Amino acid sequence: MKRLLPAPLLSLALFVLWLLLNHSLGLAHVLLALLLALVIPLLTRGLRPLPVRIRRPGAVLRLMLTVAADTLKSNTAVVRFLLMPGKRRHAAGFVHVPLDLRDPNALAVLAMIVCSTPGTAWAELSLDRDMLLLHVLEVDDAAAIAAHIKSRYERPLMEIFE
Repeated sequence: MKRLLPAPLLSLALFVLWLLLNHSLGLAHVLLALLLALVIPLLTRGLRPLPVRIRRPGAVLRLMLTVAADTLKSNTAVVRFLLMPGKRRHAAGFVHVPLDLRDPNALAVLAMIVCSTPGTAWAELSLDRDMLLLHVLEVDDAAAIAAHIKSRYERPLMEIFE
């Protein structure tokens, strides 16, 4: 079974995502979703550094809700910034976030979270994986932004993956 479904959660996500994006439960879309859900994880198996072990599934749901709430808040701030550029509160800048997180999968999720949250335009992980460098659209207090990333995202990821 592991050979056919090396990443069952990824397969499930791909299957559901395909159907949602196409707004269809037609036979052709269901079959294509099934094909993609089976083939993509097989083709990308070598790209995953380690098998994913989720230690606390409840923490996944809490993190998803946190990211959704933060994304909504950030989207509102970006809309304000775009519609009223004269009311910009602070300049853009770089923020260094020291990391305690070590799991490669968790680091990848952290990078995706901070890059998908509006207001953060770019992220880079240091070669030694000790520091995350972010480009943030408005930096008023770099230490507060780093503390926010650590408490809202890094700590739950450590709970989930480590």
